[in-house]
Amino acid sequence: MNFLFFLNTISAFLLTGVIWTIQLIHYPSFHYIDKLSFVNFHKFHEWRISIIVIPLMIVELITSVVLYMNDTSSLIFALNLAIIVLIWCSTFFIQVPIHTILSSGKDKKMIEKLVKTNWIRTFLWTIRMLLIIDEIIT
Repeated sequence: MNFLFFLNTISAFLLTGVIWTIQLIHYPSFHYIDKLSFVNFHKFHEWRISIIVIPLMIVELITSVVLYMNDTSSLIFALNLAIIVLIWCSTFFIQVPIHTILSSGKDKKMIEKLVKTNWIRTFLWTIRMLLIIDEIIT
């Protein structure tokens, strides 16, 4: 259990750092890529960020499910899993469809929508990390 909690904690900290970097630097930089280069840039972004994010999100999901299943009375593990479900929902029902549109070409409104809606994941991952910090301290 301690190892699973360790993996879960590491994934929370790494994904929180990644999402803040994406939110404050990377997604806003989409505005500065010229239209001719945008499709190639976006493909590059999707491929490279996936190499980092997909394995971490899978680790966080699996470890969160196992931690919750091993201690269903734990409020922290229940909240942790609920937050991850919300992150996955936001990712696959909001951000992925926006990225699908952007993969066809630069769209300023979609870039703005991506930046605005990504605050959902930024907030949720930050809350998840803070809950874990609280669990470690107490």
